[in-house]
Amino acid sequence: MAAGVLLFVAVNLACLTVSLNLVSGERSFSIDYKNNYFLKDGKPFQYISGSIHYSRIPRYYWKDRLVKMYMTGLNAIQVYVPWNFHEAVQGVHNFTGGRDLEHFLDLANQTGLLVILRPGPYICAEWEMGGLPAWLLQKPNIILRSADADYVEAVSNWLAVLLPKMKPWLYINGGNIITVQVENEYGSYFACDYNYMRHLRTLFRFFLGEDTVLFTTDGNTDKEMTCGTLEGLYATVDFGTDTNITIAFNRQRRFEPRGPLVNSEFYTGWLDHWGDPHAVVNAQKVSRVLGEMLAIGANVNMYMFEGGTNFGYWNGADHDTKFRSVVTSYDYDAPLSEAGDPTEKLLAIRDVIKQFRDIPSGPMPPATPKFAYGFVTLKKVGNISGLLNTLSPVGPVKSQYPLTFEEMKQFYGYMLYRTTLPRDLSEPTPLISPLNGVHDRAYVSVNGVFQGLLERDTMLVINVTGQQGDTVDILVENMGRVNFGSKINDYKGLLSNLILGKDVLTDWKIYPLDIDGAIAGGWPHIDSQTSFPAPQKDPSVGPVFYMGTLKPNGLAWDTFLKLNEWTKGQVWINGVNLGRYWPARGPQLTLYIPGPLLSTTLPNNITVLELEGAPAHLRVLFMDRLSLMSKSLNRAHLV
Repeated sequence: MAAGVLLFVAVNLACLTVSLNLVSGERSFSIDYKNNYFLKDGKPFQYISGSIHYSRIPRYYWKDRLVKMYMTGLNAIQVYVPWNFHEAVQGVHNFTGGRDLEHFLDLANQTGLLVILRPGPYICAEWEMGGLPAWLLQKPNIILRSADADYVEAVSNWLAVLLPKMKPWLYINGGNIITVQVENEYGSYFACDYNYMRHLRTLFRFFLGEDTVLFTTDGNTDKEMTCGTLEGLYATVDFGTDTNITIAFNRQRRFEPRGPLVNSEFYTGWLDHWGDPHAVVNAQKVSRVLGEMLAIGANVNMYMFEGGTNFGYWNGADHDTKFRSVVTSYDYDAPLSEAGDPTEKLLAIRDVIKQFRDIPSGPMPPATPKFAYGFVTLKKVGNISGLLNTLSPVGPVKSQYPLTFEEMKQFYGYMLYRTTLPRDLSEPTPLISPLNGVHDRAYVSVNGVFQGLLERDTMLVINVTGQQGDTVDILVENMGRVNFGSKINDYKGLLSNLILGKDVLTDWKIYPLDIDGAIAGGWPHIDSQTSFPAPQKDPSVGPVFYMGTLKPNGLAWDTFLKLNEWTKGQVWINGVNLGRYWPARGPQLTLYIPGPLLSTTLPNNITVLELEGAPAHLRVLFMDRLSLMSKSLNRAHLV
């Protein structure tokens, strides 16, 4: 390791150690292998924990959620650290504002909650690329989550930044972190590379010390446990309500004959994909199985306790038989709702916990207040093709063949590919993605007129017409990289050529779009007095921006935005990206808006990018509750 990195580490450790006023020798956390439990300060200890993701909850609500977890009777929380959330640009680390992990740990400490830290470097979590930064894919042959030299170098550099920040927060050093996970569910990954896991073990021991309890988590199968476990890392399992706990813990015992029983992910709910029914896990089953585990002395972490929201572009995706993107809400049918509200499931869990430990006295903090601000009518700003000077200030890159997002160093959001028709197309002519190379959706226009879309694994051909020399614009949307399984090397954009009839389309101008930067800077509202481009033919079809304002009324309460009869797109409020909407596919029909995001005195700016087709009424509705598709059976939340 370079001398500069070691010096950086030493300085960090010294400063943080002093700031926390650590007292050595008075605190301990370890495993008693003889008696099969954890020891905290020399006494038997059982944790009852819940997962919470600081990256999915606005900073101003961190304390509220933590207090509710504490008042439920939890004595610990489990926390993922998404690498790409802190190092979106290689070598540039951000731990400020909503990324201030140490502030989050401090709030948990003040609340009385211990921490089970899961720093990855891969986390899954239904998070974009499982938390791995997309810039890793600039090495085209990189083998992620393996001993590949390029990957190991990047991981080592990242952990040399993160882990020294975490060391003072270890319980044994005066903080509240009791255990630290190494990697995550590695047995589910094809590589099964023990050299990689050994390298991680060496890094974690170097930065966190020999006394830190390090562990692994894997699914409840022999294969997963075989590839995911390693000597020196305590092996734990994860499973949900449909698993026989005796069989599950017997499997843990085969890999860890002695020590505490641990379910690191006990599923209180499940995730949603666009186009699927809303997932629900029965509260009575959760309570029953939780009680069974606690009764035999097992340590349990509930995943999730509150899921939160995939703001912006942070949602992940799955690719088993076909690509399926995770919805914006990460409500997860969890005990605390997406908006942080206590549910019947939470109260049932609290009743179970009461049987095993004293819980804090006093009332459960209430749900945050909600307000239905009503309808707002938007107006058209213009289609993307006519706004490139604003949205792509650096201008296009010229290339004979398409370049990916990664080659263009634009990792998230949208990018526009422009070329011209090579000949007259008087009859509808197929535009084909022959190698399924559209990742993930492509919105096709000719001379500003929307022709249709191509979709990964689903729609690989559309027909277009036009004249030789007509401008062809293809807006490509990254719907979130795969976060689980063997296909996490998930490149975005046009990965292969498009064929129009018998012609391969070439001579591209590729525009990286900084939509978020423009909107964060006040556009389009600061230009509202300026005349926008004249509407093209059929102005409500294709990728079009709309804008409006929600007038202040003295309240800044949580609310939910419903885009009834809108098709698919993205929403920003006061420059903040709320995430994706897709009511045409569901099951999510509303976007959660945290109250503190709204102004009580100034107009609240609404910007909508509708990708396919807006309704004639151009109205959006601010409601005081969420809404889900009626096809969601036995769902927890209804309108």
